[in-house]
Amino acid sequence: MDRDEKAERLFPTPSLPPTVLCPQRLPGCDPESLKALRRVLIDNHTRYHIFFNHTKFHNHITHRALAIYAMGGSGPVIEAFYQQDSEKQRPAFASPMPITEHNFIEHLGDENFYEAYTTFFDKVIEEKGAAATLEEFVFSDKYNCDPGKDAASQPNMLSRFVDGVMHPLIHCGYGVEFGLKGMLSEGKSRRRKRDESLTFTETPLGLAMTALQDAHARRFLPLSVPVPQVGPSDVDKAQANFASLVLDDTSMILNKSIIGQETHAFSILARVLKDPSLAPNGPRQFIAQYPDVLITHEDKIRAHVDKWTIDSSIPGEIERKMEECIWTTSVMYAVGGWRENGFTADFFLMHLVTSSLFIPSLIASLSSRAQVLFLRVYFASAVASWISRGRPCLNFKRFFESTSLVPNPPNNLVVPTADGAPAQDAQPPNPFLPLIQSSIMHPNDHHSKIQRAFAHFSAVYGTQPRGYFAGTELDGADELDGSLFLRAAILTADHMRVGNGWNFKGFYM
Repeated sequence: MDRDEKAERLFPTPSLPPTVLCPQRLPGCDPESLKALRRVLIDNHTRYHIFFNHTKFHNHITHRALAIYAMGGSGPVIEAFYQQDSEKQRPAFASPMPITEHNFIEHLGDENFYEAYTTFFDKVIEEKGAAATLEEFVFSDKYNCDPGKDAASQPNMLSRFVDGVMHPLIHCGYGVEFGLKGMLSEGKSRRRKRDESLTFTETPLGLAMTALQDAHARRFLPLSVPVPQVGPSDVDKAQANFASLVLDDTSMILNKSIIGQETHAFSILARVLKDPSLAPNGPRQFIAQYPDVLITHEDKIRAHVDKWTIDSSIPGEIERKMEECIWTTSVMYAVGGWRENGFTADFFLMHLVTSSLFIPSLIASLSSRAQVLFLRVYFASAVASWISRGRPCLNFKRFFESTSLVPNPPNNLVVPTADGAPAQDAQPPNPFLPLIQSSIMHPNDHHSKIQRAFAHFSAVYGTQPRGYFAGTELDGADELDGSLFLRAAILTADHMRVGNGWNFKGFYM
């Protein structure tokens, strides 16, 4: 099979999302959209490297193309942005030698082995399935803590998975959400069968990116626990529990008696805010900020995050903790970015929001043990990123008093009011639709992705009332309600509309 035939096999028609908690597709796509998407995915795969420079800045071509496709974008729009995004990419090249299980660890972090790691993971996934491959190469002791190696030489694959502003996680998340990986004999990483096989393309690419990413967090998790061999039945059992919980309305209701017994993610944020040793220590070079914080504070961060409770034996616990991560990252970005004098759309906190969009898709593909490990390391990395940006304060009361629920021009598309309604009450029938529409056409490749995330979070959690988070230690969190996601989307649209880019300065004052 030549390179072009392999690419055709690897990039079939995207499948539906794994569960109802994953982002759902918006209408608008047609055969031309699909044709354009597949051409972009295949052409990018055959022509370009995963990093567009030698500082390991990531190729986002597939991310924007899939986001536009998911939001109903047209073929010409997908093609036009591909032409724009491909201008800065580096050409792909052959690796010096193949990657095997014998030399896998030896070349971790070396971008010259991207093609070799991609080929390696493609073969492993065909043999074992995507779920078993994730379990072994991201969550096992073998590929995280090798007793025969010193601390500096550890594989640390789980650390790599959430490093690089979460890009390896995001890349794998797209693969799992859209069902992109060439021909698995059994769809063990999905609950839903389609014909006799399922497809996962981005997964080997995302795992290859994970292997090439630097590992800065080395003590977030106690990975030295004995790890049983994870077989298909273990993953199927976890998926069955997850799927049944989605269908059980009571499992998704926040149990106030549980809040009193557990330590909520918001309570961890409250403690981090009050910890004087984690106070901002002046501006940092943005490339070094995350590793610098880990060098100085990794043990302290882990001490806080270890107190975040996750008990997977409680019905609905994984969904609740997943929801906590989603609300937490949105609060860090939106409430953390708001001040009386305006909104700061922080580039790094934005990536916490866009990465949290893929938690439901990835969780659905993991065993119970890996689900807990994933949530813990994700939350720890998010807290470390928030600290690295200056640990911005969270004024919930003023945020909700001062932010709007109505998009501003050109994102408002107000229609005539209904008979008898005051003219001043005219609003967009659905305020998210114009925000999504304008984000598809925005030149910045991250704008559509964060608006897609907020739209999905609003669809799943937008009806939660004020007081939903009463009982945590975070001051003002009882002011939160489901309108957070719309408010955040409007603030983002307004910021990007006036010609601003993402902010890299942080919150150190």
